[in-house]
Amino acid sequence: MHRGTLHEDVASRFAGLALACLRREFPNHPVTLMLDATDVRRPREQTPAFFGCFDWHSAVHGHWTLVRLLRAFPNAEWAHEAREALRESLTRENLALELRFLSKPGREGFERPYGLAWLLQLAAELREWNDADASEFRDAIAPLETHCRDRLAEWLPKLTHPLRSGEHSQTAFAMGLALDWSAIACDRAFAELVRARSLAFYGDDVDLPLGFEPSGHDFLSPTLAEADLLRRVLPREEFATWFDRALPHGVSLSPVVSSDRADGKLAHLDGLNLSRAWMLEGVASALDPGDERRSRLLDLAASHAEAGLCSVTGEHYAGGHWLGTFATYLLTRGIARGVV
Repeated sequence: MHRGTLHEDVASRFAGLALACLRREFPNHPVTLMLDATDVRRPREQTPAFFGCFDWHSAVHGHWTLVRLLRAFPNAEWAHEAREALRESLTRENLALELRFLSKPGREGFERPYGLAWLLQLAAELREWNDADASEFRDAIAPLETHCRDRLAEWLPKLTHPLRSGEHSQTAFAMGLALDWSAIACDRAFAELVRARSLAFYGDDVDLPLGFEPSGHDFLSPTLAEADLLRRVLPREEFATWFDRALPHGVSLSPVVSSDRADGKLAHLDGLNLSRAWMLEGVASALDPGDERRSRLLDLAASHAEAGLCSVTGEHYAGGHWLGTFATYLLTRGIARGVV
């Protein structure tokens, strides 16, 4: 499949993966601080919009997947079912209860930063969708969107060091999503904050240890995510200079293989192939067209995309509840902001 393209038959499969788990309550992995006895409730009662797909952040980006695919294929056979699913989830009542849950004192760290950044991406996708349903969804999600934006804006100035993991806690990937949201939302103050913190966290990095990657549970590359963030922040020539310092020996990577796709943590490596692919494409897009490293990066992106896309089967729920999102994000880069 050509890099950056999504055919309707493949989109149908990805939409099916999202639809299969969007309202599926169990198995469920709620990662939240229980503050009192009222917090002992079923997931669909606690977070009635985003209770499916195994966990809150996966439910959020499962909704994002449907919105993006509907934008690309509004007349597909599955489009009506997808719209109905969104109408059932993204109601004012459901989203008001989501906001109440997230706003409860003591829950400031809930889904920070990964889930909050994906909520902003969902809101951004709704902002760009010229559709009557989208207009209603945008109005309904706006208070929750503001809350997630403010949570990140409160946290980033307090964070003294970046989080360089390959999982949900990583700052670079979440900051990239949040920065892309700020461009669509025209939030200059938030954009400047993210840019400033990006440079404070990563601007002086040299000789990044790419050779130590991946860790066994990674679905994000710490090094490539950092580069993919800074290519959004720095002008082309400055980014090239930074890239020379940060990766003076170039980029040498091979696709990875999950040893057990039924294991939720080990299945992360399938997602790593997909996220590496779009990050490599992003970095390549920021280099000068004549830069000899571009073709090498794009070749690496293609090999990782091929390996990652082969794993998006839905055979195991461990990967089936989220890999479709990563595949969709990779293959719809043509309508995504921030990539040339």
